Amino acid sequence: MEFQRARSEEQREQRRAAILTTASEMLTQMPVADISLNELSRRVGLAKSNVLRYFESREAVLLEVLDAQMGGWLTDLDEVSMAVEPDPADERAGQLASMIAATLRARPMLCDLLSAQAGVLERNVSTAVVLRHKRATLAVADEIARIVIRALPELDAEDALHVAAITILTAAASWPHSTPSEALKAAYEADPAIGKLLMSFDHIVTVTLTLTLTGLLAQRQGRGAEA
Repeated sequence: MEFQRARSEEQREQRRAAILTTASEMLTQMPVADISLNELSRRVGLAKSNVLRYFESREAVLLEVLDAQMGGWLTDLDEVSMAVEPDPADERAGQLASMIAATLRARPMLCDLLSAQAGVLERNVSTAVVLRHKRATLAVADEIARIVIRALPELDAEDALHVAAITILTAAASWPHSTPSEALKAAYEADPAIGKLLMSFDHIVTVTLTLTLTGLLAQRQGRGAEA
């Protein structure tokens, strides 16, 4: 695909959209670490210098893809979390934790981007790009908090934002550990003792969030008893 020079704002937006779409398509085929600006430019049909007219770096492109993926995940989570049953609070906490884990696991591109967010994607970008991304992240945290409080009204806004932060951090840390390289898979198979270290993404996220939610509930109940 070859583009002519963009001369209108509409054409420039079309170029930006094409770059983001191409980056997303590449992420369905390879991990974040293998995405290069040269290959992205080649696939989108623009010179690398022209891609840099629209995004200041590879990382800036991938941060926008991450923000879009987070929005899609929140839509999924909002829908499935409506099915949390009115059981005792501890059981609702487990249901919600399991739903969060399942909806995240269903979006491997999002999880891969989250795992690269702090150590890679937020490094080679300007303050303006980071500010835009972090504001989008804050909006995501607020939406997660809303969903948490809807399922567990026993918690307050501060508790719910804490859960939102733990959700993002746990997903980012769990994904690379639960998706080992071929060499690591072979090592796990070769030594059963080492193999015990491999944990599923769903298990790590569900257990971590269940413990976080039930701990916050217990803390809230304790404060109520003292009052």
